[in-house]
Amino acid sequence: MHPITLTPPGTVIPPSELILNPDGSVYHIALRPEQLGDVVLVVGDQGRVELISRHFSRIEHKVQNREFVGHTGEFNGVRITALSTGIGTDNIDIVVNELDALVNIDLQTRSPKEKTRSLKIIRLGTCGALQEDIPVDTRIVSAYGVGLDNVLHYYAYENTDAELRMLNALLQQTEWPDNLPVPYVAAGDKELVTLLGHNNVVGVTFTSGGFYAPQGRQLRGVPSVDGLNERFTAFAHDGLRGTNFEMETSALYGLGSLLGHRTATVCTVVANRLRKEYSKDHHGAIDRMIAEVLERVTTV
Repeated sequence: MHPITLTPPGTVIPPSELILNPDGSVYHIALRPEQLGDVVLVVGDQGRVELISRHFSRIEHKVQNREFVGHTGEFNGVRITALSTGIGTDNIDIVVNELDALVNIDLQTRSPKEKTRSLKIIRLGTCGALQEDIPVDTRIVSAYGVGLDNVLHYYAYENTDAELRMLNALLQQTEWPDNLPVPYVAAGDKELVTLLGHNNVVGVTFTSGGFYAPQGRQLRGVPSVDGLNERFTAFAHDGLRGTNFEMETSALYGLGSLLGHRTATVCTVVANRLRKEYSKDHHGAIDRMIAEVLERVTTV
């Protein structure tokens, strides 16, 4: 995914569009540029930030504002920021834009910089598997995120040829229902996906705009499309299968690519939707995911 256009350097961004706190930090995530690490690990759950930072050899900064908790420290000599986003692509829209502002906008002049910086932003999440042969506690790395939400539709972007082929195959194979918004497709960073995907499952991740009917769950409300999950399970393209449901990756990949950042998602399978199984020790599985990702992103 590429931007059709970006705000040019020299443009002054008004205070209503780029909101700063009195201490000079960006509005929601409450970080200043010097407080940001070289690698950013994003998690949905606030509690997982401490699960990451307890591995650090030192912690230099902690902040909390609303659901956004950030710990910056060091692991294997690399400065890392662990940051919670909360649930959903709407929050990813906030987090990625504000991370980008920290490195690519001069917050004093409120103008985009001439020379931009690319962050590594890696999501550590949980998901539901859409393939019967993917056991709970497995790690899935997303080669692509399929956006069932609507965030990227509000940005000026164009797809790569590979993303377009993936999208067209999806629309055709699923006989995409007319009553649902047209999805979008965004690819993760190939090198990060390869690095993190070693000995893990690599596949196509479906990013849902909700947890219940948008993921085919039925409590009292009934999903408007019957059998959509089965269509996702049957989907395959270019050697990849539809592997899992979660709620953040499409916006992370789309906005990350749009703004020139390197992104990847690693999710621990806590539920297998076909087997109707839930992990008996998802906390342990998440800890193993964190330890593996920290080692891999700091030893290359």
